[in-house]
Amino acid sequence: MTIFRDILCVLDTAEDCTPALDRAVSLAENNQANLTVVDVVEKITLRFAVPAASSVFSDLQPKMVAARTQELDALVEPYRQRIPINTQVLTGTRFLEIIREVLGGKHDLVIKMPEKLTWLERLFGSDDMNLLRMCPCPVWLVKPQKKKSYGCILAAVDVYDEYPPEELEIQYRLNQEILAAAASLALSEFAELHIVYAWHARSESAMRGAYMHTTEAEIDAYLEQERRRHEVNLEALTREISNEQGQDRVDYLKPKTHLLKGWARKEIPAMAKELTADVIVMGTVARTGIPGIIMGNTAETILNQIDCSVLAIKPPGFETPVKVKN
Repeated sequence: MTIFRDILCVLDTAEDCTPALDRAVSLAENNQANLTVVDVVEKITLRFAVPAASSVFSDLQPKMVAARTQELDALVEPYRQRIPINTQVLTGTRFLEIIREVLGGKHDLVIKMPEKLTWLERLFGSDDMNLLRMCPCPVWLVKPQKKKSYGCILAAVDVYDEYPPEELEIQYRLNQEILAAAASLALSEFAELHIVYAWHARSESAMRGAYMHTTEAEIDAYLEQERRRHEVNLEALTREISNEQGQDRVDYLKPKTHLLKGWARKEIPAMAKELTADVIVMGTVARTGIPGIIMGNTAETILNQIDCSVLAIKPPGFETPVKVKN
């Protein structure tokens, strides 16, 4: 990939984070990007008074940081033969300190392993969900897998055309970023690129209601009209790959499009499973420009159903509610 130049890899020295570190090092190496590797230790808060003369607790925090720094450097050292790597141990609430490091260090990608490595039922833990909601840069949650390279990249886009004009512009730019990331990843991994969009006809249920008396022929005509409208929108978006990547690269990628009738929260996870997708690239926030924004319900529902790595993209203009410490 060529769109990320300053990568932040988040490790937990108590867990096996090799897949995330391998991915971060390879990405930085292939694209001459900066790489910073961090871990986070909780800040010790005493619930009782400690005599000023006592150094037992005052020394505990720096000793924890020093021990974790040593462990982190030991994990990273073999990779330093390939590229320069900065390391740092942060102190505080894990997701908050990661976001503050992104803001202060101007990183443009966070790579980490998910909190829950079982990948059963609820896929992501609370820190992961908070990063997906509030981290201002893309977040790549790397699933442990045996193969080192990816074979199938799935880009989930939204080409619904009845949003307010200002949201349509944001949606268009977000779709462009999703396709650019997915195409670049597919090229670097020699992987298949699939583009998926799920649509539904808003008036179908009403037309099938007892009081409408709509014939099946009329319903079918309406559904075909709606399908064609969404198909035209998807075709227009996919042409953006040619504009951004060049026709030669597109001819090599041969991206496959999937126009699915149904709700995105159901159809996209099903498509990811059918394709055995290695990575799904998708947007995570429904709206933008409002501090304290929460993730859209559809995105969160999808994220809790999929069983693959996720590269989550924020819309242009997204503002995180997290602030850098003064």
